[in-house]
Amino acid sequence: MAEIKVHFLGASGTVTGSKFCLETPELNIMIDCGLFQGLKALRELNRKPLAIPEADIDLVLLTHGHLDHCGYLPRLVVDGFGGEVLGTAPTLAIAEIILRDTAKIQEEEAEMANEEGYGKHHPALPLYTLEDAERAIGHFRAGDKDQWIRLSGNIRCRFIQNGHIIGATFIELELFGKCFVFSGDIGRQEDDLLAPPNKPRWADYLFMESTYGNKLHPQEDVAGILSGLVRQTIQETGTLIIPSFAVERLQSLMYLLWELYRKNHIPNIPVFVDSPMGNNVLEVFEQFPSWHKLPMKDYYAMCNHAKIISSYKETWETIDDPRPKIVIAGSGMVTGGRVLTYLKQLIDSSSTTILLVGYMAEGTRGRQLLEGASELKFFGKYHEVKAKVRHLESLSAHADQKELLAWMGELKNIPERVFLIHGEPNSLDVFRTKITDTYGWKVQVPALGACISLFC
Repeated sequence: MAEIKVHFLGASGTVTGSKFCLETPELNIMIDCGLFQGLKALRELNRKPLAIPEADIDLVLLTHGHLDHCGYLPRLVVDGFGGEVLGTAPTLAIAEIILRDTAKIQEEEAEMANEEGYGKHHPALPLYTLEDAERAIGHFRAGDKDQWIRLSGNIRCRFIQNGHIIGATFIELELFGKCFVFSGDIGRQEDDLLAPPNKPRWADYLFMESTYGNKLHPQEDVAGILSGLVRQTIQETGTLIIPSFAVERLQSLMYLLWELYRKNHIPNIPVFVDSPMGNNVLEVFEQFPSWHKLPMKDYYAMCNHAKIISSYKETWETIDDPRPKIVIAGSGMVTGGRVLTYLKQLIDSSSTTILLVGYMAEGTRGRQLLEGASELKFFGKYHEVKAKVRHLESLSAHADQKELLAWMGELKNIPERVFLIHGEPNSLDVFRTKITDTYGWKVQVPALGACISLFC
């Protein structure tokens, strides 16, 4: 009988920093390698050593390319990891973009903090550099979806499409005859750009995301709400700012706005897309058409409808443009990126509307705005919030409680144990009770840093 030690190094009791390391008799495998975001206490973990030496980890498997699932890879390599990073081709393409962009932002923010003297550390240093990111990218190796990949004598894995974002998968990891399923982030059943997620048929041990384990997404009239906000923006000669995740959300918003214009539901208001990372992700959609359901003629029409910002000079020209306009800019939770430049100039204007779309994690500026903050701190200063704040939760790329239950509901067996991960405490607790009441399965909520032994 083989002992498998599972280290819960991230996304345990929280939605961020996904990292799970499995110590086995043949290989030490890390599932996802994400960056902690949000609360300061969590962000500080990014600079602390892992519980297992990085040099002892043999390989990393990525469910998808979001920052909270891949953004720690450069640090892992800097601190001694020398193995391969496996994921689907579009996942690795997205991860490349995100790692390079994140490294660049960290370098720029450290430089700005040193120049303006608002950092607490002297000198301020980036968590990792662009050079570190390139070293991590050098470890990438693509695997085909739905195909078993032999990792060692008694270990194999496969990646199965899961919605959420382009390239995203859940991972089936067969260890010494037992099936370990890592859900990754599960997408929506109905999605403008992606096919519905596939569902696992067998899991001896299920590691299940719980982002919306306590909620059902509201039945919102997205088209009607967007149309109303556009009309209001035109009437007030204002700016509709939509902070957006560069991967999937940005492309979905572009598609929705193009569709509204194409159907004559909104006038031809200028739409500016200001996210260098998002622009690169658009190219991934072009490169991997089999991974999404948008016809390429619609893809090109959608791109032509928007003005793609390609330089910081154009960012300022857009801010100074007196016309009513829509700006889609990174980042989605207002944690950094180009959106802060727009907010610095426009957040104190009542003719500005900030539309938050999707999940806003604890400790992020997006959550603060959602909770009615009267001021927001960024670039070392406080900025008064006079802008109107709206929220569209139904645009989330995460499955809600009903969809999560349905996703696991086609298992042909009863799992020996279900581990709930990637959720905030209330969501985890509510979902644990819901699974127990619905299926009668044994459910556990591991603490951050826990190590649990399983046997195969």
